[in-house]
Amino acid sequence: MQKFGIGQAVPRTEDARLLTGGGRYTDDVSLPGQTHAVFVRSPHAHAAIRGIDADEARALPGVLGVFTVDDLDADGVGPIRCQSPLKNRDGSHYKAPQRPALARGRVRHVGDAVAVVVAETLDAARDAAELVMVDYDELPAVTDTAGALEPGQPQVWDEAPGNLCFDWETGDEAAADAAFAKADRVVSLDLVNNRVVASPMEGRACVGAVEDGTGRLVLHVSSQGVHSLRSQLKSIFKVPEAQLRVITGDVGGGFGMKLFMYPEYVVTLFAARRLNRPVKWASERIEAFLSDDHGRDNVTTIKLALDRDGHFLGLKVDTVANLGAYLSNYGPFIPTDAGSAMLVGSYRTPALHVHVRGSFTNTQPVDAYRGAGRPEAAYMLERVIDHAARSLNLSPAEIRRRNFIPPEAMPYATPLGQTYDTGDFRQNLEDALAMADVAGLDARKAEAKRRGKRRGLGLSTYIEACSGGGPEQATVEILKDGRAVLMIGTQTNGQGHETAYKQILSDRLGIPPEDIEVVQGDTDRVSFGAGTGGSRSVPVGGAALAESARKVVEKATPLAAELLEAAAVDVEFTDGAFTIVGTDRSVSLKQVASMAAGMGAVAFSEAARWTPPASTFPNGCHVCEVEVDPETGGVEVVRYTVVDDFGTVVNPALVKGQIHGGVAQGLGQALHERVVYDPDSGQLLSASFTDYSLPRAYDLPFVEVKLNSVPSTTNALGMKGAGEAGAIGAPPAVINALVDALSDYGIEHVDMPATPEYLWRLIRERQEAQAAE
Repeated sequence: MQKFGIGQAVPRTEDARLLTGGGRYTDDVSLPGQTHAVFVRSPHAHAAIRGIDADEARALPGVLGVFTVDDLDADGVGPIRCQSPLKNRDGSHYKAPQRPALARGRVRHVGDAVAVVVAETLDAARDAAELVMVDYDELPAVTDTAGALEPGQPQVWDEAPGNLCFDWETGDEAAADAAFAKADRVVSLDLVNNRVVASPMEGRACVGAVEDGTGRLVLHVSSQGVHSLRSQLKSIFKVPEAQLRVITGDVGGGFGMKLFMYPEYVVTLFAARRLNRPVKWASERIEAFLSDDHGRDNVTTIKLALDRDGHFLGLKVDTVANLGAYLSNYGPFIPTDAGSAMLVGSYRTPALHVHVRGSFTNTQPVDAYRGAGRPEAAYMLERVIDHAARSLNLSPAEIRRRNFIPPEAMPYATPLGQTYDTGDFRQNLEDALAMADVAGLDARKAEAKRRGKRRGLGLSTYIEACSGGGPEQATVEILKDGRAVLMIGTQTNGQGHETAYKQILSDRLGIPPEDIEVVQGDTDRVSFGAGTGGSRSVPVGGAALAESARKVVEKATPLAAELLEAAAVDVEFTDGAFTIVGTDRSVSLKQVASMAAGMGAVAFSEAARWTPPASTFPNGCHVCEVEVDPETGGVEVVRYTVVDDFGTVVNPALVKGQIHGGVAQGLGQALHERVVYDPDSGQLLSASFTDYSLPRAYDLPFVEVKLNSVPSTTNALGMKGAGEAGAIGAPPAVINALVDALSDYGIEHVDMPATPEYLWRLIRERQEAQAAE
């Protein structure tokens, strides 16, 4: 077995560089003649702009310009457009108001950018921004997700009456109605999926510039994919694609939030063109809370119909999804096509109907956040299933056993249009229950109760659709000296792409990792790419890479045969060498490359573009055990177990890191994180880490992980994807555990985030109600 190939838990090759300060993030980019941008942002959630006086700001020493939407319009800079292909259930198009990069006529959320100041220094730009006087006429605001659709609410957009962006459905409403009509039991839950901020370690940043000599527009930006941004900038600036270059270096976390086009990118590029100087902007943390796209923010009523034996007959889901004040690139897609198809989960449910409405509010836009709709779907489904189990006096495990899709049913066509290719959901459950020592739970509960605590166990299963997003391309160059250069259109955000890609290439070509260079994030060097999102980088990008490597071998084999004085059909390639079958005569790929390159530097250059024929379907089971202190509402996660099926695993260490990170984010949403807007003023009340709680190290348990790998049939390497799984399985497992822990008080549901104050009040209310009874 190779020491650096597929399946090996090797250390990340990029870590030494990153940990010793060798990383190059966007804020590290400093260009000759660089200037600095600071944005003037609205202090109001909703207001008409009556005038902007920037004379005093322009007069400040070092200020090069103050620009508003009028300047963008004069230069023909277009709006940022939503990229979601969505139709209402009546076939009409959803409401998609234009989003200028700077507010035109009206601001629609706190932090909405009104103007930009560009100056020689950051301090001068900050000082000048404070001198820009904006005359606002404040208007009523609306922030409530579902309340925004109620009659009489303030209108965010005149062209979207009633604040309704879209009215969408999927599934078979008649079949669902029939299933509910014959059901022996119907259970229902009202659920809130709380709004969160992505909070990557590296904030958003960009540097806009004009290339000397060519006049090309160049954008350095912290992103999850340069090609999509270039495509959008082409339309916004109305220039040929060849007149744009987008570059992303190292990225300190994205979680979906860095996929999108933001106003700051457009404005800095515009200012660079106007001033013919590089313009740099880097978000501060409070600015990030105001201007980074948020995640989640849905309210749902979900109903499950069952027969007397606890078998699922039908599911009905009615959701309102908050889209914020503007449509981000994929905002309408997330609660509809991205997430709703996964409401089938791991179960045989014959009939489903899903109804989703999108609301405009005076809040920051909402878009994909780790899992992009699939965590929301899993939370709804796994909570209502647990609720049903309690109403039927079944254990949470038993009700799932009775309804799992069995492995022999694969491939399984779901009622919502997906086809699951592989998966053994019951095996995941049984392994997780054994690892979590469910058999000893009663004893642990009794012991906790003697200490005045309440202990509970919750589980969730999940399945998600991954590895979509169109084709991916990989180009492998073999240099004269045998080293390899891989150019690929995904974008690492800290997941370990460099290591995983080197492992695949080393496995296929026998080249040691130190002789492989991975190039991402440059539209000049990488001609095509669909970016990173939906756990697609290694399953889709890796498949393209494997095909490129195969083409290299195919191209090199005749030359190797020539060196070996043999027929090409008699030569095989393994472990980096071409060998005449049945002999010990061989030549290395490096030797063949030296001959093939001749006087040049590159011996072989092979590109492959791979389009997944279907999604992959990672799946698994989470078991969470918690302990609650009724006197304080404090929660301790005392045990956490995960069993996942990610198909073929390139690097188990990388995968476990992804699981740990995802579980941390899922626990954060379940127990800590919540974006709060004041309902009257629309002010963001949780605008810093003083008021917005992220989980700390001491909040997180040790996560025990087991991998049950059932290879996917939709790609040559059998991979399924791992990046989002932890954030999908954790929230329902945690809340199910809390409901179990507090069941003695008659508590049947707990909303996220289950903060100590919230739980303390909930326990007190139930204790008072029980005493009154």
